[in-house]
Amino acid sequence: MTGLVIVGHGTRSAAGVDQFAALVERVRRRGDVGDVEGGFIELSRPPLTDAVGALVARGHLALVALPLVLTAAGHGKGDIPAAMAREQERHPGLTYRYGRPLGPHPLLHDALEQRIDAALAGAAQADTADRAGTWVALIGRGSTDPDANAEVAKVARLLWEGRGYAGVEPGFVSLAQPAVPAVLERLRRLGARRIVVAPYFLFAGVLPDRIVAQSTEFAAAHPDLDVRVAEVIGDCDALADLVRERHAEALGGDIRMNCDTCAYRVLMPGFADKVGRPQRPHDHPDDPVGHHHHHGHDHHHDHGSVAVVGGGPGPDDLITVRGKALLDAADVVVVDRLAPQGLLAGLRPDVLVVDAAKVPRGPSMAQEAINEALVSHARAGRRVVRLKGGDPYVFGRGHEEVQACAAAGVPVTVVPGVSSAIAAPALAGVPVTHRGVAHDVTVVSGHLPPGHPDSLVDWAALARARGTVVLLMAVDTIAKIASVLIEHGRAPETPVLAVQDAGQPSQRSLPARLDEIGALAAREGVGPPAVFVLGPVVALTTTGPHT
Repeated sequence: MTGLVIVGHGTRSAAGVDQFAALVERVRRRGDVGDVEGGFIELSRPPLTDAVGALVARGHLALVALPLVLTAAGHGKGDIPAAMAREQERHPGLTYRYGRPLGPHPLLHDALEQRIDAALAGAAQADTADRAGTWVALIGRGSTDPDANAEVAKVARLLWEGRGYAGVEPGFVSLAQPAVPAVLERLRRLGARRIVVAPYFLFAGVLPDRIVAQSTEFAAAHPDLDVRVAEVIGDCDALADLVRERHAEALGGDIRMNCDTCAYRVLMPGFADKVGRPQRPHDHPDDPVGHHHHHGHDHHHDHGSVAVVGGGPGPDDLITVRGKALLDAADVVVVDRLAPQGLLAGLRPDVLVVDAAKVPRGPSMAQEAINEALVSHARAGRRVVRLKGGDPYVFGRGHEEVQACAAAGVPVTVVPGVSSAIAAPALAGVPVTHRGVAHDVTVVSGHLPPGHPDSLVDWAALARARGTVVLLMAVDTIAKIASVLIEHGRAPETPVLAVQDAGQPSQRSLPARLDEIGALAAREGVGPPAVFVLGPVVALTTTGPHT
């Protein structure tokens, strides 16, 4: 028979751990789902690896893994499957069928109704227990997964329909809005005089305790209100019945997951950072896998992440769709001078903007400090965007930041941008390649002049090439570069175009010969950001010079 492993997230609450264990034992005593074990992916004992190991030791290499979570958020969609994948590596031949989250479900709604009625039963007078005069604040955990938050709102509506309450309003105790005080204030303004706060939680824990504390504080500030807090769902027959139902669904292959609005599959406004995010297991402190991470906060986390985003060549509307979506979802934006500054004006008021400067010959934030800022904010659970000009992997030090995040265990993604190496010539009417004219293009950093001991450029080989050369960061070195290219064989009359402030109203394009470009740049005061493009394609410009 297939073994059943019931998988919990974990809690610092001893009462919550006891309630989980009691439910596992209740399911086990029924004897209708086979061999049963339960374990946690973090924080609490026993760890999942012990539960799986016990079932395997008893001969079960085919399991049903049932996530004991109410909504399909990050733990159910990513953390638990990743933890089970790790168990498969430990136990060759192990297979499992994955159950769907518990809610929404009528059994849960009935259990919530019973908890609300129990809270009302403590009324001083019998008539105060009338449902028609009772408003309910249904408070979920909260998530950075919009689909999970929407499920809480759905449960609130289903709880209201047909049960006779004055109304049911959803809210959250962490990570999402509206928060508990905001929901209670809304109900007060709607005329509520009696409110039951119903935690949409399976078991006791830090967050349900916070709901009690915040509700009590609100009630003390509004003595005219009757505010009560219901119990969590807890270990009960209804919950065991639902576990049995989900187990049967998994065995029968009936897994009706809602993938149409899953932020890990579909680009949802404000949540682009989640699309395609890899599944990673938590490291339980009692699991010998190593590299454990212990959460020093009160566990209201959805782990932070970093997105290294190329902002494009300058204009606000040349950032990619994905880059803009990540920016809209960000909690922290670490930005360079060359990134599109107009995009910052559209950020939410609560977004923290960290100025990394990078002003040529001016103030700048050390790369090590930038790396540390990215890591520290992500570890604090924030969504961080490192907004850079152009493409982060074209002379942008983007991979240094990716390496720093990876070394720190911080999830990181890269969003390419439109590089000024291609965009600046294009905006000036110059194609960097053209059939019959140029079959190759070389992008070169001019930050270090020819002859500098740290330069990695083979200038002599570059001079012998016949195609297009695009020089970035070469304002201070263009005269020396031109001289060396001519010295090694590039024709002095090779056309060159300097493009400054590409895509901006101040854009200007200055044509010259290779042997004249240094003097021209100095005479015309060409300053960064500027791109120099040289080669026969320059003669193909269709827009004419911008001055």
